[in-house]
Amino acid sequence: MTSSRLSRRRALGLLGVGTASVAAGVAGWSLGLGAPGTPVSPGASGRPLTEPAEITSRGGLLRVRLSAAPGVRLAGRDTTAWGYNGTSPGPTLRVQPGDVLRVRLVNHLDQPTNLHTHGVHVAPRGNGDNQFLAIEPGTGFDYEFRIPPDHPAGTFWYHPHHHGTVADQIFAGLVGALIVDGGPPLGTRERVLLITDTTVDSAGHVATVDAMRRIMGREGGLVLVNGQHQPVITAASGALERWRVINGCTSRVLALRLPGQRLTQAALDGRFLPAPVTRARVVLAPGNRADLLIQPTEPGRYALLAEPYNRGSTMGTGMMGGGSVTSGRVTLAALVVTGLSTSPARLPAVLPAPSAPAGSVSRRRQVTFAMGMRGGMGMGGMRFTIDGRTFEPTRDDQVIRLGTTEEWTVVNDSPMDHPFHLHVWPVQVRATSGGGFPSGVQRDVVLVPARGWARLRIPFTDYSGRSVFHCHILDHEDAGMMATVHVRG
Repeated sequence: MTSSRLSRRRALGLLGVGTASVAAGVAGWSLGLGAPGTPVSPGASGRPLTEPAEITSRGGLLRVRLSAAPGVRLAGRDTTAWGYNGTSPGPTLRVQPGDVLRVRLVNHLDQPTNLHTHGVHVAPRGNGDNQFLAIEPGTGFDYEFRIPPDHPAGTFWYHPHHHGTVADQIFAGLVGALIVDGGPPLGTRERVLLITDTTVDSAGHVATVDAMRRIMGREGGLVLVNGQHQPVITAASGALERWRVINGCTSRVLALRLPGQRLTQAALDGRFLPAPVTRARVVLAPGNRADLLIQPTEPGRYALLAEPYNRGSTMGTGMMGGGSVTSGRVTLAALVVTGLSTSPARLPAVLPAPSAPAGSVSRRRQVTFAMGMRGGMGMGGMRFTIDGRTFEPTRDDQVIRLGTTEEWTVVNDSPMDHPFHLHVWPVQVRATSGGGFPSGVQRDVVLVPARGWARLRIPFTDYSGRSVFHCHILDHEDAGMMATVHVRG
């Protein structure tokens, strides 16, 4: 991994990137497992799926120590990748609504870090979900997250969010699942599938990412499920399983398919849908989660796939040689269906979807995501902005009155898709230019299509404080595509 200073300098503005070098990179962009032209073996494949260790709350409290440090095994190989408590993903944290989650985060990295409880509706102040904190190397910090008693039961995750190093640290392996238990029982077996990608060289080092890959949004050549390469999931025919799928990739959009079997979605971003929906494919932007109900029918072997997905292009940004940004087809895991289940279950007819935000809209706003070359066609790098400005942590970009509900139109004035993510406060999707989002669906990451828009309703009704919203292509966020929101009581 690069040092903190180098990583931040590259990420915050991509300084010193000439258009000629960018064009050459676009033309030869490769997603190999190592350095370009030096592919390495992915290591162990086809092993039984192993889920991360779980730590569960007791008596309304979950107290855990998370040590962020290098040196974890990925795809059965020793690497210099990073993890929590010696593994990537780190331990799965399970809490109940009304619990207190206390995390002692210890930083054994060579750069600052912090912790974000992605999608969890908790206070952003002090030692809560505060993205303005920096835990320096060799130090620790005590977080306290108070889960509201009425918090939705669902699938969430945790990861670092220190601006300028977020993409590097997640690409290196710093991720973990966070489950808020509750809701109706769904099936006889539950699994966590945390999907990440990275690039590892022949010596087991996480490969350095060049400026061109940061501009496009890096996609690693090694795509992993729970740190494993193409693991095998064994299930009995007729058994109903709940797969909690988390897209923990830095930039990769996952277009999930399971040919030969049904994909039935029960929840999105930790919120239940009104009823299970069977889909041909489920698209998850970076940061999105989906609870899938899998009930295999015929015995056999089936591939869980991430199909090719076009995230747009760099054409029209002023970057010479611009081209499309398309993920390749990837086999994530194999589902092996055996004999009949001894305890078949039925899909539920309805689910406890959250109610729509109450109250009328008090204000409407528009925020605009954009990208373009800095300094014209000469020297300089790509500029990633929200409302024409790059991130400044001390500036209040949007000031909200506590207790109000607002409607935001997020405009994507660029030729690439940008996933919008607002911390702390969930959003209700009202409409998008690309369609595909039923009115009323709540989530915390919304994929805004290139040259498109999304209209969102946001209740700022219970927490005051400062937080952020940003593009969840994390290289773009690190390069400045993030802004602050200040809710004042």
